[in-house]
Amino acid sequence: MYAFVLVFTMLSVQPQATQAEILGLQPDSPENVEMLQQPLDDLDGEIEEAISEKVMPGAVVLIARDGKVVKHDAYGYAARYVDDDFTEMDEPIEMHEDTIFDMASISKLFTAVAVMQLWDQGHFDLDDVVADYLPEYDTEEKEEITIKQLLTHTSGEKAGPSQPLYDIEGTRADLLDFTMAEPLLNEPGAEYVYSDINYITLGVLIERLTGERQDAYVEENIIEPLGMGDTMYNPSEDLKSRIAATEEQPWADRGLVWGSVHDEKAWALDGVAGHAGVFSSASDMAVFLQMLLNEGSYQEVDILSDEAFNLMNINWNTDYPGQDHGLGWDLNQDWYMDVLAEENTFGHTGYTGTSVVASPDLDTMAILLTNRVHPTRETVSTNSIRKKTSSLTANAIYAWDAKNMQRLVESLNKKEEFKDETVARSLSLHLKAVEHYENTGHSEKVRKHLAGFNSLIEYHLENEAISEEVYETLLSHSDYLVNQWK
Repeated sequence: MYAFVLVFTMLSVQPQATQAEILGLQPDSPENVEMLQQPLDDLDGEIEEAISEKVMPGAVVLIARDGKVVKHDAYGYAARYVDDDFTEMDEPIEMHEDTIFDMASISKLFTAVAVMQLWDQGHFDLDDVVADYLPEYDTEEKEEITIKQLLTHTSGEKAGPSQPLYDIEGTRADLLDFTMAEPLLNEPGAEYVYSDINYITLGVLIERLTGERQDAYVEENIIEPLGMGDTMYNPSEDLKSRIAATEEQPWADRGLVWGSVHDEKAWALDGVAGHAGVFSSASDMAVFLQMLLNEGSYQEVDILSDEAFNLMNINWNTDYPGQDHGLGWDLNQDWYMDVLAEENTFGHTGYTGTSVVASPDLDTMAILLTNRVHPTRETVSTNSIRKKTSSLTANAIYAWDAKNMQRLVESLNKKEEFKDETVARSLSLHLKAVEHYENTGHSEKVRKHLAGFNSLIEYHLENEAISEEVYETLLSHSDYLVNQWK
């Protein structure tokens, strides 16, 4: 009785907090959050096919909407090979839902959140020059670089150090000095170049401002408050059996990398760097993303202010078409977000085969974690299965009913995917008719009008009013909706 009263009181005294914010992520059926089961089931076959084609040995998928986990499944193997000749282990380790992955560049999201926590505390303004805080940047070449430019990959820094850090003698501090002393590739602000140096430097900024190494700061201020028990830098040896193996790296004399950070730069930096080093599970990453979808809070714990989150989710790279970027994450990237991509859809990918996508408009996340570099990075790209994961997540939402399909048409129109407004208008009007018959329960007329919708999109394709990709998108949604009414 006391527990009931306590929960009721918590809910009543904080009317602005959503159930997801207070109770955290909960498992539920897709239908309860207006998602179709079939597209989510179809994702199983897509992932199994990718595994059979050796795109990756295994994967874990987690999809959630409105704070409810509607899919969380594991596939294939977490560790399967002993070398890059694909020699099978005597006892391969199957992938499990709680397998821990090397998140690779998704670590940059933790760095960005930590930086914005320090912004929240008033340590700096985003347009401050880095040289105000790091004397290594007080040079004629780098003195104009701002903190915001590091966060958005527009600083002029090149992609990475010119020399493998593991080949350089010296302490971690020496290697960080070497990295920050690298000459620029471009003038600050001139170009977008995705750069590990940017985030290595941001990691140094965190350490200088807090007096703590980055892993200690992130653990105390992000991981522990969120209760992310499977998230860490430098996993302990006893966790190895739960960790997905990565790559054999004979060039670094490391053998099969398993339980240690895959990225050679982060490895040389004692496993702790701003660009890589975080290990996590799908469930923990779902908590992290839900915190962001809640604009900085989770289970009544504030990680970021609303203002900090809103700044992070602005596209600061309007001068670089196609490179939409907030403060830390990608925005609106169709190549892996597919139809989920909108102006404020945020996400990131990791070189080891990881990806996360979160749509504030749909309150939806799609997490795909793979070990695609096991046992070698010389494998097929995971971009296709990343995009398919986002696509089928979108199918499950937009094909729920004709009204949601109208929302899809509006989204495509906003992205200027149609030749002109008349195309969007014709599609929306047709879907309104479908919606009418859905509401009256006339299944035969629903199917008939959806058949007409398919004919309409084919007509627009033939007249070059829509692209082949948009046609396939609309057709797949229509087909899923038809199946509901058979």
